[in-house]
Amino acid sequence: MGLQFKVPTSTPDDLTLQLSFTDKKDPLQTDIRETFLPAEWFPQSGVQLTWPHAGTDWNYMLPEVTECYLHIAYEIAVREKLLIVSPEPDNVKRLLMEKLPSRILENIRWAQCPTNDTWARDHGFITLLNPKGALLLDFRFNGWGMKFAANWDNQINRHLMQTDCLKGDYQNCLDFVLEGGSIESDGAGTILTTSECLLSPNRNEKLSREEIEGLLKDMFNARRVLWLDYGYLSGDDTDSHIDTLARFCPNRTIAYVQCTDTEDEHFRALQLMEEQLRSFRTEDGAPYRLIPLPLPDAIYDEDGQRLPATYANFLIVNQTILMPTYGQPQNDEKASKALQKAFPRYGITGIDCRPLIRQHGSLHCCTMQFPAGVIQ
Repeated sequence: MGLQFKVPTSTPDDLTLQLSFTDKKDPLQTDIRETFLPAEWFPQSGVQLTWPHAGTDWNYMLPEVTECYLHIAYEIAVREKLLIVSPEPDNVKRLLMEKLPSRILENIRWAQCPTNDTWARDHGFITLLNPKGALLLDFRFNGWGMKFAANWDNQINRHLMQTDCLKGDYQNCLDFVLEGGSIESDGAGTILTTSECLLSPNRNEKLSREEIEGLLKDMFNARRVLWLDYGYLSGDDTDSHIDTLARFCPNRTIAYVQCTDTEDEHFRALQLMEEQLRSFRTEDGAPYRLIPLPLPDAIYDEDGQRLPATYANFLIVNQTILMPTYGQPQNDEKASKALQKAFPRYGITGIDCRPLIRQHGSLHCCTMQFPAGVIQ
């Protein structure tokens, strides 16, 4: 069945959201008086997608994953700008002109450059804000600890700076390996990460935990780093990215993956992760409000390997949570209700991400948001 898209009769401010830099209803929102790493729910100018093509690992299932990307592209571009990176943008344009409403296409920007793969979360810019505007931090991407080729992906950001797509000051951070999926920011000076990933010997092996924490504080003008020492997903090749396990939400809330099946291979590690999350405190000493997300029923690839399906890999866009679904109605509904508790003023929209997890990632992994004022 072909894709069918209909422009909603009511979209946020008619696709041209007029957003202020502060939200007085959100006690964690920071106004721009100093440099800071915005929370993902900070007003956005748009989201980057790095499009799949025959030269990527998606080649064996390219039609299936392209259909998934079309759904993601639509759900983003109906709400805010979408930046598509591709070595063959003309081919992608023709596809989107055929499949998407013409009004949506006006919200899409294009950048042409070679790419190894599609995981924009990990090769994309990490954006800071300050009173003068945006700082676009370009970290070194080495294929999740040299597991995969990343020579072209590691140059995407420099290609983007040669276009007129982005407004901000380029910051060369290429002497430090860091992926966007490995850190979470509450927008108010606290970074959440995992020791399994950031202390991986194939990333920044000469640096100690204390040195890495100091660098994170310096680079992001953060006051605290919370380290999760437990939690993993079978089939995950990122070394436990935080965005597969636990996510900051507004109002001192953390949504996290919970396993209640004592027979599941993840039970003990996720139980220990939950206990550690309960021990965390906000900067003023209060416990975090914790909202559990269900662990999807096991999904396996063609070789019988369990895939890292997770509802924690949701994407926050303006006024909406884009949530991965996995063809499991009961679990998908539980996850939707949990995220509605975490984001009561947001809509929840599901996107079938079963194609994405075939390459061990999901919705958040393949996207990277830019705060308001960055995507031109």
